[in-house]
Amino acid sequence: MAYIGNRPANQALTANDIADGIVTNAKLAGSISNNKLLPLANSTLVNDAVTYNSVTVALGASGTIPTTEPNPTFTSISPTTIDNQSTNITITGTGFVSIPLVEAVNTTSGARITASAVAFTSATTLVATFTISIDGTYFIHIQNPDGEAVNSGSALTVSDGPVWTTAAGTIGTFAGGSSISSTVVATEGGQTITYALQSGSLPGGLSLNTSTGVISGTESGASATTLFSFSIRASDPQSQTADRSFTMTISVGAEGSTQFN
Repeated sequence: MAYIGNRPANQALTANDIADGIVTNAKLAGSISNNKLLPLANSTLVNDAVTYNSVTVALGASGTIPTTEPNPTFTSISPTTIDNQSTNITITGTGFVSIPLVEAVNTTSGARITASAVAFTSATTLVATFTISIDGTYFIHIQNPDGEAVNSGSALTVSDGPVWTTAAGTIGTFAGGSSISSTVVATEGGQTITYALQSGSLPGGLSLNTSTGVISGTESGASATTLFSFSIRASDPQSQTADRSFTMTISVGAEGSTQFN
């Protein structure tokens, strides 16, 4: 039964009273108390779950939801040694939240270099782009948006890498059977450089001193004028490398020799 104006106080409000979708004061007798409303059962609601901070709670259930993200942890970075050029560093760990602050902190001066870009791959992987002009050792600082943070400990070495001072190309022309000594040189701010034959071959009877870069020995085996091509790799203590290509000519029948250091 629908009512026009005020409904009797002892009658419940029915759907017909608001069939037009509009509830007005004229359709209500004063206030509506709880005992005049039918209880709303859980069964009449869609049973959607709520997820927050990785915790899912179903309607009508209970659960403990943390109010902050878990602390991030640090596992490793790759590479562990870079030069002064822009470099992408892959950082692995746990608990990363998009998108964290990532810094490289110099272990001696405390200078902080913020990554120019951070790519959030997952909660366990970040890719940070750094350009660090000052050589040294750095630790990585990672801070989630909620302020939770972790420091890596010494993890990153910044070093220029070896630089060749001996020009690429010919080292010289030498007489077959002669005693030969020629030196190739790479430097890096006073650090110890080692050398290794990377490809090709030296003339017969010659060898490379891996500590000094001296190529020496008495040539043997060439029966005709021969051009030997090879490359030498210079390495620093951080395993950074630089390769350079050289040639040596053995001239059979020559009375003398020429060389370029």
